[in-house]
Amino acid sequence: MTRTYQTGEDVTRAFFDAWNVQDLDWLADLFVEDADFVNVVGFWWTTRRQIRKAHDYGFRKIFQDARVEIVTLKSRPIGEDVEVVHTVSTLDGQNDEHGVTAGQRVAVITIVAHRQSEGGFRIVSCHNTDRVDGADTHLNSDAGFRPASYQTD
Repeated sequence: MTRTYQTGEDVTRAFFDAWNVQDLDWLADLFVEDADFVNVVGFWWTTRRQIRKAHDYGFRKIFQDARVEIVTLKSRPIGEDVEVVHTVSTLDGQNDEHGVTAGQRVAVITIVAHRQSEGGFRIVSCHNTDRVDGADTHLNSDAGFRPASYQTD
């Protein structure tokens, strides 16, 4: 069953709801066929099918017991048919590589939603970024890839 979303905010909230119940069909249906999705480590999926497959893997291996919650949401209309929606969210219950529950993560997720010809909004682009408190950037050195702060105060 295809649902209709009246605003970019509605389809964004539905993304979080579908993610929390791990409903792959609902989640995939939120996206247009040729949608883009960039995850926190920079993997870039360019079709609804790839987005569904990647989330299926994540729900089975990484996020079996996880839950995301919107902390802040801001929608910016770009004309009548496009909205850019920024969220800050928390993720709790992620499992590490050994099945142990990891600590909370905070993300900034940006969604671009477009009103489709059949009337409802769908996601055309989603970008997920982890927030690392106290970091100014990332640094890749001989010690590895890590958050870095250049502040001395």
